[in-house]
Amino acid sequence: MTEAKLSDICVVAMADLFRDNGEIMVSPMAPTPAVGARIAKKLYAPELVLTDGFNKILADATPYGVANPDQVIEGWIPFRKVFDVLWWGKRHVVMGATQIDRYGNQNISCIGDFEQPKVQLLGVRGAPGNTIYHTTSYWVPRHSKNVFVEAVDVVSGIGYDRAAKLHPRSRERHEIRQVISNLGVFDFQTPDNRMRIRSIHPGVSLDQVRDETGFELVVPENLATTRLPTDEEIALIAELDPKGIAAKEVAS
Repeated sequence: MTEAKLSDICVVAMADLFRDNGEIMVSPMAPTPAVGARIAKKLYAPELVLTDGFNKILADATPYGVANPDQVIEGWIPFRKVFDVLWWGKRHVVMGATQIDRYGNQNISCIGDFEQPKVQLLGVRGAPGNTIYHTTSYWVPRHSKNVFVEAVDVVSGIGYDRAAKLHPRSRERHEIRQVISNLGVFDFQTPDNRMRIRSIHPGVSLDQVRDETGFELVVPENLATTRLPTDEEIALIAELDPKGIAAKEVAS
């Protein structure tokens, strides 16, 4: 079996995230999610709807970060139409998180006080609508206490504690499915929707995850190890990410 790199493990963990999603638009906001979505569409989720990140719906998963003049375009979705899909709920977006807390509240707006921040970031962008209307997951390539925090400075995407206070109709589609980092895979499948360790990556210890997290994680009795990619998946990663862009963003 071909030896898997940490970046390969993260890519297939992301690919597994899209299994059984059905015919749904996937919006991966970084290289690792983008390559993972392509792996999923190629191998076990052909019904996924992929875009070029702008306004074209792709007929097939093509290499990431490489121009392909032979790419078949099967649809056109201008930006204003994306909101129709968003409100419909037929979308799974993978966003980044500068900060995230135990209930999945996410911050991509600023660090520090909102009125006079220490660091200005992107702003809340589409995070509020994403987290209310359809499935959202997060990708964190450098797991640390600076990211996994006790309380986010600004709430961009809402977590389970805030969603619980919304009208029932507004809670129907709220789902923070997973958080995937360079240390492990995390979810919120607990009675009180606190973040749980779903699996830790091979070579990573539980103490290491705890030391790099700013709050107490729920640890299952039988803690799983994130699966290794198959030889087929490793070969496909090389094919779909020929420039190794995803590998460059993963902290080893």
